Amino acid sequence: MTPFGQRMRELRAERGLTQQQQAEQLGVSKAYISALETGNRGRPSAPFVDQICAWLGLIWDDAEELKTLAAISHPKPVVDASGTHPEAVAFANLLAQNIENLDRDACERLMATLRDELANRQG
Repeated sequence: MTPFGQRMRELRAERGLTQQQQAEQLGVSKAYISALETGNRGRPSAPFVDQICAWLGLIWDDAEELKTLAAISHPKPVVDASGTHPEAVAFANLLAQNIENLDRDACERLMATLRDELANRQG
């Protein structure tokens, strides 16, 4: 499941709505909605995310949250390490080869470390 799919499912469930209702309202198949949630489809387009936000009645921060989650929810991301230093290439390959072995806590720790490093470089 992707972060976008998980949140979309939560928002729909909070409103007592079904995948079938969402699919019919948005003009797609129920299978497509399910595939978005489970990560069996790539991230949705920005206009489609806008449609979902409108259908769910999301405004302001809730809509922005769903849009941000959609942007980071490609289930098969590509990391182009060409032109970087050897350590970056090794890091990208190590992550790709071992991502399935990382539990939620390990992923959260690694993301926090990376975010901290990026924040330190920006400020």
